[in-house]
Amino acid sequence: MSPSLPQLETERLILRPPQREDLDAWTAFLLDAEVQRFLGGVQQRPIAWRQLCIMAGSWTVEGFSMFSVIEKDTGRWIGRLGPWRPEGWPGTEVGWGLTRDAWGKGYATEGAAAAIDWAFDTLGWTEVIHTIVPENVNSQAVAKRLGSTLLRKGWLPEPINLETDVWGQTREQWLARRR
Repeated sequence: MSPSLPQLETERLILRPPQREDLDAWTAFLLDAEVQRFLGGVQQRPIAWRQLCIMAGSWTVEGFSMFSVIEKDTGRWIGRLGPWRPEGWPGTEVGWGLTRDAWGKGYATEGAAAAIDWAFDTLGWTEVIHTIVPENVNSQAVAKRLGSTLLRKGWLPEPINLETDVWGQTREQWLARRR
């Protein structure tokens, strides 16, 4: 990893930019139908490689992107989360997606909170959103634990091309809650 790229640490997680070594775990993540139910559906290894490269490339082009989530105790790649704003996106998002064996442990909330702190403090964002389809009650629960509320409907651009709920909060709301 380049020394200029950030690495965030929480009590149980390391958040770092994606690396080539993540490809096998990233592929398994995209091949799990239950994990991908609300994330665009099952994708094969060539798409996993492209996604990994898109996230890694966004660090160069935008100066931020989703982090690879590494479980401290095991060193395992367990997902990706963090700031995300592709062209045409409905706002400045901190999103998350974790492997099924990482569900229910509070990792999404823990990692997203660190990423939100970083987005507000380092990137200077004034709002953070989470695009969540109405059927994804588990991600809605994470958003609520983060203090986000349902703000509006939004549209995810091509190739996704989907109306979605937009959850989120302002920097001021986040900071007031963190005090």
